[in-house]
Amino acid sequence: MKKAIKGEVLLSVDLEAALNSLKDGTVPAMWIAKSYPSLKKLGGYMADLLERLAWFTEWFNQGMPPYLWITKFFFTQGFLTGQKQNYARKYNIAIDLLDYDFSVITDPDQLEIAPEDGVNVTGMYIEGCKWDNERVCLEESDPKILFTKCPPIWFKPCKPEEYAKG
Repeated sequence: MKKAIKGEVLLSVDLEAALNSLKDGTVPAMWIAKSYPSLKKLGGYMADLLERLAWFTEWFNQGMPPYLWITKFFFTQGFLTGQKQNYARKYNIAIDLLDYDFSVITDPDQLEIAPEDGVNVTGMYIEGCKWDNERVCLEESDPKILFTKCPPIWFKPCKPEEYAKG
């Protein structure tokens, strides 16, 4: 882009669109094509990007944390498939036979240690209801509140016949 502004290379349609987006404070389409989905303006997008990079850097430097902020992943389905693949290899089970069971984590101490199998996940939201941690159930949402933070969840790979009862 700098070279195009200086006149050293031709200003393509894509570069011009990106330049106009930057002037307008929006995220260029060519960035979004290679990035995580976001509807934020440029400033919010950059702050979010830097937060994500810091989180991944911390993970890289200090090892896998006991719980993961799932919405920070670009391709969430790929990450969850990878968790199933790790389980399948560990127990020598065909990955096609596995699914996910889950448990809502109500005890904050449970988030201090990563589970032996599966993954603790945070960062999700639920729509049209709220979580009651004391009664361990979903309840009607508060007036005029559409989305609420979902409690942490332990995603446990298992065969469907091994789902927890209840």
